[in-house]
Amino acid sequence: RPKCVDEVAFQEEVVAVLKKSLEGADLPNLLFYGPPGTGKTSTILAAARELFGPELFRLRVLELNASDERGIQVVREKVKNFAQLTVSGSRSDGKPCPPFKIVILDEADSMTSAAQAALRRTMEKESKTTRFCLICNYVSRIIEPLTSRCSKFRFKPLSDKIQQQRLLDIAEKENVKISDEGIAYLVKVSEGDLRKAITFLQSATRLTGGKEITEKVITDIAGDLIDEGHAATQLVNQLHDVVVENNLSDKQKSIITEKLAEVDKCLADGADEYLQLISLCATVMQQLSQNC
Repeated sequence: RPKCVDEVAFQEEVVAVLKKSLEGADLPNLLFYGPPGTGKTSTILAAARELFGPELFRLRVLELNASDERGIQVVREKVKNFAQLTVSGSRSDGKPCPPFKIVILDEADSMTSAAQAALRRTMEKESKTTRFCLICNYVSRIIEPLTSRCSKFRFKPLSDKIQQQRLLDIAEKENVKISDEGIAYLVKVSEGDLRKAITFLQSATRLTGGKEITEKVITDIAGDLIDEGHAATQLVNQLHDVVVENNLSDKQKSIITEKLAEVDKCLADGADEYLQLISLCATVMQQLSQNC
């Protein structure tokens, strides 16, 4: 991850505003939103490190992820208790240290509306001692009273050039050999998500065992669906349109669309693409064979 805000890739507008805030050792409540793998969490962690330094960072930052329990009770207790503590002290390197703490709520769009509403009051009451940073993929899932209390920053998908540059830097530092075609294809399949690209690169390195990573290796890892340019969710969406417009009976359509909904939910929950598509195809074939 970037150690300071300057190292954040491709988010110039966000970095420029944050740097101005860091110069004054102050920060508003923040709301970062945008696609996954674009540097939202990395940016706020880098900003917090610059503000507090390595020693105070652990004491001044509370990070809660979607995997943590974040119902209304946690907001009332854990977040509120952390927010109420007043802080003082200076950094060992003599730089100015702001008199507040930072609460980072990652994947805030998965919090319940009740928990978000409880957070609203805490944000207001503890504004002197605490700053909140909400991170989400979909800003529409955050309640209006919270968004109005935050400075909003949209993180855009990374450009191909920036991704290539970052991946080449990583490959060089980790002594990984990768062909130009391999890098280009890695960028293509990751669709602006640097985290996904790095994960594919890591898997490819383990698979090749130190040999050069080629386009074929990336294809094997990314899966044939992606090789053809289709994600499973995209196929589900397109198949839905075909089924609705097709000359099937209402009963057949209802069975297939119910299966489509089931597969879509499983894919959203992280199920295996191949297994879900095989299951879907079996249902479609079963219904189509009744027409013969």
